[in-house]
Amino acid sequence: MGAFHAYDIRGIYNVDFDKEVAYKVGYFLPALLNTNKVLVGRDCRVSGQEIHDYLIKGITDAGADVDDIGYSSTPLVYFGTANYGYKASVQITASHNPPEYNGMKVSRENALPVGLDTGLGQIKQWIDEGKPTPVAAKKGVVKEIDIKPDYLKFLMKYKGDYSNLKIAFDLSNGMSTLFAKEVFKGEDATFLFDEMDGRFPNHEPNPLVAKNVEPLKKLVSEIKADIGVIYDGDADRVMFVDDKARFVAPDLVVALMARYFCDERGEKKPRVLQEIRSSLAVAEELTKNYGAEVHTWRVGRAFAAPKLREIDGLWGGELAGHYYFKDFFYSDSGMLSSIIVLRIVSALKKKGIKFSEEMDRLTGYENSGEINYKVEDKKGAMDAVKAFFESKEKPTKVMDFDGYRLEFPGWWFNIRPSNTEPYLRFICEATSKEVLKEKIALADKIIVDQFGGKR
Repeated sequence: MGAFHAYDIRGIYNVDFDKEVAYKVGYFLPALLNTNKVLVGRDCRVSGQEIHDYLIKGITDAGADVDDIGYSSTPLVYFGTANYGYKASVQITASHNPPEYNGMKVSRENALPVGLDTGLGQIKQWIDEGKPTPVAAKKGVVKEIDIKPDYLKFLMKYKGDYSNLKIAFDLSNGMSTLFAKEVFKGEDATFLFDEMDGRFPNHEPNPLVAKNVEPLKKLVSEIKADIGVIYDGDADRVMFVDDKARFVAPDLVVALMARYFCDERGEKKPRVLQEIRSSLAVAEELTKNYGAEVHTWRVGRAFAAPKLREIDGLWGGELAGHYYFKDFFYSDSGMLSSIIVLRIVSALKKKGIKFSEEMDRLTGYENSGEINYKVEDKKGAMDAVKAFFESKEKPTKVMDFDGYRLEFPGWWFNIRPSNTEPYLRFICEATSKEVLKEKIALADKIIVDQFGGKR
């Protein structure tokens, strides 16, 4: 049962979970969320059809109906869940993982995520206990529906005038292929890997891995694009490449979005959500220039979406390229995020400002990016790193709700265990390259020498 994680159910199919688990998830879901109808969609992974069939069989055997939307991006399922008032939905996907992976993202009413602490743990317990799954006297029925036109209509409300832009896209052979060419029809756009293919033959659908972004960078340089856009496999995440073919730090895009929400729409003193790994530059830009109230919280949709709703935030985002919007039911959409960022880049160009120039203005600090270690004793390594740096200097701020984030004069670090992968993640930021290099080396020595961590 190693597929049950903090945010979703995910793992290597037929290793971490199988069709029987998919069946039982489907069977127990209506009782868990007190509903007699479930919305179901899936990405294009090869194993998706079998999971889809057994999940739906479980739901209908429990006596609940299924509205099946077929091939779907994850945000399309969120849209359907909230827009039409479903109390439960499942998107069959493994997001950005390699093709042998698959999984299920479960949502409740208003597209609120169901994580391990809010329901998935209960389903796991029922499965582990061998809770019976008797077939209902009246089985549920399956209806195929198409909600794509309504989602497309929603997206187009936010689309700007991009006539001054040359745009490069990488669709990663994933679910953004359902919408990108329709949304950006008529634009000066060039598309890479724009055929849906669940084997992901060109690169893994994870834009956070540098080598996966190389084809887009090359295209940006070749066609002299103003911006490059790359989506992950299920299209809930998006990342960007600037006109100099440089990868743009996703957390800084949270700050950039104020140009749309505040400068263009005129929102005053917004509440904005950032995650614990965010650059200091994000809050500095938002508070100093826009009077924003910036909240910091845990990594992952299971935590971010409810938190944005709780604070009544206007938007928020993560280092992983998820961007959440009040306008989108406090959920994340890679397509909507790209529509907004392209509006901003177009407006900047009209003022004679390149995307790269704006990102250089926002950067401000030297940042390590996330460094991943495979280590057995994650908690021990985290505590040791924290204790070491606290013994050297007094932190000005300590956060301990998602690993640890310690801030010191001139630098900070965050160390946290991954909720979806077997890694301990370390990130550091400083006012100079020298300080950054020194702090990384000190942390590295502890994690590698004392705990046997491997990068």
